Amino acid sequence: MSDALAVDLLLAPSVIDNPYPFYGRLRSEAPVWRVADTGVFTVSTHALVSEATSRVEDFSSNIDCLLYRDDHGLPCRISFGGDGAQVLATADPPAHPVHRRTVFPELVARRMQALQPDITSIAEHGVAAMLERGHGDFMSDVGNVVPITMISRLIGFRNSDLEELLVAAFDSTSLLGSTLTLPELTSLIGRSGDVQTFIAGQLAAAIDDPQDDLLGAVARGVDEQVFDETAATIMLQTLLSAGGESTTSLLGNCVRMLAQDGSLQQHLRDHPEQIEVYIEETLRLESPFRFHMRSVPHDTELGGVDIAAGSTVLLLWGSANRDPHEFDRPDHIDLDRPIARHHLGFGRGIHHCVGAPLARLEAQTVLRVLLARTSNFELDVGRPPKWVESLMVRRHQELHLELSAS
Repeated sequence: MSDALAVDLLLAPSVIDNPYPFYGRLRSEAPVWRVADTGVFTVSTHALVSEATSRVEDFSSNIDCLLYRDDHGLPCRISFGGDGAQVLATADPPAHPVHRRTVFPELVARRMQALQPDITSIAEHGVAAMLERGHGDFMSDVGNVVPITMISRLIGFRNSDLEELLVAAFDSTSLLGSTLTLPELTSLIGRSGDVQTFIAGQLAAAIDDPQDDLLGAVARGVDEQVFDETAATIMLQTLLSAGGESTTSLLGNCVRMLAQDGSLQQHLRDHPEQIEVYIEETLRLESPFRFHMRSVPHDTELGGVDIAAGSTVLLLWGSANRDPHEFDRPDHIDLDRPIARHHLGFGRGIHHCVGAPLARLEAQTVLRVLLARTSNFELDVGRPPKWVESLMVRRHQELHLELSAS
């Protein structure tokens, strides 16, 4: 594939809305693709993405830059992060397993299941409001509300403004979206300080009086000198962002695909035991995060392509999950697909998403409520779905539905 095609393809609006034909071309023509003269590479096949995640010494999770769109439509890099900012999702061994052990006990099934009644209640309220009107934007009524509420409660934030937290969560992933201009990205970096100030205040209170929640676990990590308060604040911001973003994207994609397929929708009403498998197929077909970045600490190679030290590599989960060499009928929903969780929708390797159990629980609960309370729902033809403009996330900005009660 020609480097010059990056101008027309990688950040083109049509590819942002529907990247899958482009991903197919990458897999067949350039599984490891150097994007013009940018120092950016994409990795698109299941085998090579999986290989890269296992080679942590060659492909570091440390974030050392952000991408923005230049005047020619090419991705350019700006320095960002640094050694002090690498925690949990962006940390490498030996720091990463220490960070994960600190927070993961608070994300076990005991705490997840305790949240299920709240998830059901919020979903019931949002769906009821839509049914009363006969229509509504699923994202604003349910899809955005459930995840940010649950991650805020799981973390243990006190007296938080959920609207402000939602904006902060989306801002964090917008930093990695790769579609902003440099002035837009610079402005967003500045705005991210507001939520860090809020989280730092919450952390200080938790250090003085740690509770049995995730915030308390992180506070105890500071007290035990596992990491300092700056690193802890970044960790909590990462958990807020990922917990809000990934599940919000998953919920919207689950509902949009059902709204487009009435027979599948009815099948799941008749066979609710298959909702869990359907969610896995949604994660594969519409991965909440299309890619994650890796930095390259020294010269290496992947798939026969030389990659110089200092390069930035984009592991395209969204492409790997539709690789025909790995999945039969990769562009179709298959509720009988063997090993339903074989996909990379929550990453792979040491950085497999720690919040995956919560995301699955939220999606299962919301879908059960929506399917039980409705006899049918479909897209509002006058208000088609809108995607967030991002190379990274696969989230609906708007998802208007028309609904009929059961």
